[in-house]
Amino acid sequence: MSERVVVVTGASSGIGRAAAKAFAARGDRLVLAARSEGDLHQVAAECRGTPLIVPTDVTKRADLEALRDAAVAEFGHIDVWADTAAVMAYGRFEDVPAEVFDRVITTDLLGSANVARVALRQFRDQERGTLILCSSLLAHITAPYMSAYITAKWGLRGLARTLAQEARETPGIKVCTVAPGSVDTPVYTSAANYAGFVGRPPPPVDRPERVAAAILRQADKPGREISVGPANRFIEFGFTALPRVYDVLVPPMMRRFGLSREPVSRHPGNVFGPAKRVEGGPGRPTWRQVTAVATGGVAAAAVLSQAVRRLSSS
Repeated sequence: MSERVVVVTGASSGIGRAAAKAFAARGDRLVLAARSEGDLHQVAAECRGTPLIVPTDVTKRADLEALRDAAVAEFGHIDVWADTAAVMAYGRFEDVPAEVFDRVITTDLLGSANVARVALRQFRDQERGTLILCSSLLAHITAPYMSAYITAKWGLRGLARTLAQEARETPGIKVCTVAPGSVDTPVYTSAANYAGFVGRPPPPVDRPERVAAAILRQADKPGREISVGPANRFIEFGFTALPRVYDVLVPPMMRRFGLSREPVSRHPGNVFGPAKRVEGGPGRPTWRQVTAVATGGVAAAAVLSQAVRRLSSS
């Protein structure tokens, strides 16, 4: 067995679940945390060894203090803390209830800040430790119908970069991130929805195990950020270098590939509390379909962009 002690917040599903199983396969001693105790027990049963289970809501600072205390009482220290807890909401900004928008921000940004505050205090006491925050491709780009999640992830990107800079003053402490693109997890079907159709990850879609492998690499040899997704850099380039083209393309692409054709009534999903986990989801569009639409869209957007430039210069 490894002497390394790893805390995973958001361990009940998706990327956190895959990361927990990957750490366990390495022989690390695990502390699993999430809101749903029942789901945590299911994950623990899939892990090698006997993980410590601590039901935790990252929006509650007292829960995180109790989590830290339980981990230290059981194992004496914490070497790695991986935070993957997140919720999502679909819908145009004005259609998403304010309380839902605020709760997504509270969970995905302030919840990670709460985790960082507790973890870094523990690491400072130990004079060592690695904090891994789960960022997103959507911390580098924008897309319609996901304003709350994107706002939170852009904020988290700034927080993580700042914490990494401050951690340079304490050589034994590292802060790093993993930024996945589309991943096949229940987060899309569990999300709050005010868009009228069930959400789905647009292609290309990665397995959560690939993201978990990147989290393990950061735990073994911390770096600044690992981007996980074959199209991530291409999409980021389009967002940065061709903003007019990107803004023309992304709304229809999101409607076609980020939302399924399966209708759904308005609901808050798992934003305010645990909900039944739904594995899989609506059929994924093929990469060939996306390429065909994107090729036609790029041509149309290029013509539009050229026209705009001509008008601007006239």
